[in-house]
Amino acid sequence: MIDPNFWSGKKVLLTGHTGFKGSWLALWLDSMGAKVKGLALEPPSSPSMFEELKIAENIESEICDIRDFEAVLSSVESFSPAIVIHMAAQPLVRLSYSQPIETYHTNVMGTVHVLEAIRKVGGVKAVINVTSDKCYENKEWPWGYREDEPKGGYDPYSNSKGCAELVADSYRNSFFNKNKYKDHGCALASVRAGNVIGGGDWADDRLIPDILSSFEAGKSVHIRSPHSIRPWQHVLEPLSGYLLTAQLLFEQGPCFAEGWNFGPNDTDAKPVNWIVDRLTSLWGEGANWQLDGDNHPHEAGYLKLDCSKAKMRMEWQPRWNLDETLERIVAWHKAWLAKEDMKAYTLEEIKQYIASAY
Repeated sequence: MIDPNFWSGKKVLLTGHTGFKGSWLALWLDSMGAKVKGLALEPPSSPSMFEELKIAENIESEICDIRDFEAVLSSVESFSPAIVIHMAAQPLVRLSYSQPIETYHTNVMGTVHVLEAIRKVGGVKAVINVTSDKCYENKEWPWGYREDEPKGGYDPYSNSKGCAELVADSYRNSFFNKNKYKDHGCALASVRAGNVIGGGDWADDRLIPDILSSFEAGKSVHIRSPHSIRPWQHVLEPLSGYLLTAQLLFEQGPCFAEGWNFGPNDTDAKPVNWIVDRLTSLWGEGANWQLDGDNHPHEAGYLKLDCSKAKMRMEWQPRWNLDETLERIVAWHKAWLAKEDMKAYTLEEIKQYIASAY
């Protein structure tokens, strides 16, 4: 169980805090009283969750490129965090086809830079390395991938996340070895989530943002892979797993220093056309979609996670099913269109999520 008292006053370095997931996590950490420093590029979109939630008003925010090792090292040294959550990444599959060098540089060497800065500075007790469900070698089989499955990836993005997992494994074995924990005092875990969705995502070339922007403009949505199946989950689901893992690493050290999956229940692994049909119904106002018949780069057709280990050893459970998640996304977006206070709205959604866990 996530303990707000544990997080109160803890110094947390969060990379990628200007992104969609990072903004949600920064707000949650701040609401528990954590002392947060964010390290990231400028927000990736306009509008952005970072700006809508006014994240920079409540945490220390540093604009920095994790591809610059000296800048990362300086930031870690000046802040001296107790916990590091590394989320900064180039997160898009299709963009990785046109920018493979930038993708590998950010997702692989960026991870090396963050872990090396932690090693050099010292004093960090818990490290969370955030990768992706796409880090696994996808064999398109009907069951979920377990944490010890081979890493791989067809496209540059997925492959870079597999590489980032190998980097984390090497640093755990070489520098943060569980058998030598008393010497270094640092526990490192890697975490993988499914297809994360929620209010406030305006990223290019993502299914939910593309759907909502088309609905908002009164246009038909063009869908390129209607039968692709993904493990859809509300953004707060994996974030709760990340927070719980960090808490356990801090309190119990190497017992939890390994890889962890945080995905939805199997019933929420749905095809794209199911998602679009449901959102079309929820939005109303004549919303509709059509098939995009153009040729597109390869993307996985079937992918889901086996989260049995987290459910058994951490007693972690997903709380909101896909229907509720989609209802909340539409409600969040319509509240934004109505110019409501989205920071207050989002904080209330976090409170509702926490309450649903009891």
